[in-house]
Amino acid sequence: MATTTQAAPSRLGWMINDALVMVGRQIRHIPRVPEKLAAATFQPLVFVVLFAYVFGSGIQIPGVDYKEFLMAGIFVQTMIFGCMNTSVGLSTDMKAGLIDRFRSLPMSRSAVLFGRTVGDTVESCIGLTVMVLCGLLVGWRIRGSFLEAIAGFALLILINYTFAWLGALLGIVIKEPSAIPATAGMVIFPLTFVANTFVQPDGMPGWLKWVAQHNPVSSMVQALRELFGNTGTSPLPDVWVLQHSVLAAVIWCVLILAVSWPLAVRAYRKA
Repeated sequence: MATTTQAAPSRLGWMINDALVMVGRQIRHIPRVPEKLAAATFQPLVFVVLFAYVFGSGIQIPGVDYKEFLMAGIFVQTMIFGCMNTSVGLSTDMKAGLIDRFRSLPMSRSAVLFGRTVGDTVESCIGLTVMVLCGLLVGWRIRGSFLEAIAGFALLILINYTFAWLGALLGIVIKEPSAIPATAGMVIFPLTFVANTFVQPDGMPGWLKWVAQHNPVSSMVQALRELFGNTGTSPLPDVWVLQHSVLAAVIWCVLILAVSWPLAVRAYRKA
């Protein structure tokens, strides 16, 4: 009697299949925990209204309406803040013993982290959609081409996924979920505010101006302003990461991923 044998799946295929299962788990949580999605969308909306209508009246950017100048900064800041969801969620799962259950199953160790980061990125994309609609309502417009706009949104997704891995690393290292917002905030708030996120760094003191111009966030925000056509008429400073902001933003994302990805996987396996 002839017998048939089924080839064992490759290690990569095994990991991808398990990761997709974990992504599905993350996505199913979105409608079941609407409070988390509401928080992810409400905070950016507050920033849009606050800066556009409260501070925007006193900030002038030559050649561009401040609302258009503002939106790229809000987009990037929100995508970066998304790493806190990854950190808190992963740390909570570890403290509750859920990760121990995953370890007892015949599944890829890396799949948990891939599922968490991809699922959180999908959730952030929902919040990004709400922000785009809010931006259009307050007067933001895309002045660039269709392909440039697509590239801008793709860059935002890359930024969010990049910092999700950094959040995964923090979620593994920091054992107490309640301590993550304060700890991560000490890094994220200076990173997003000491930049060209809301104002041009020209009026900052010399050393702080240099830090703001070379801040990775400044490259990412400037790249989005160029792709969306919201740059204004002010000449860019003679800084390579701002003169070539799109390339610099991609390089920063690759570098951050190259460091946080393997460190997070290693920390998860040793946790």
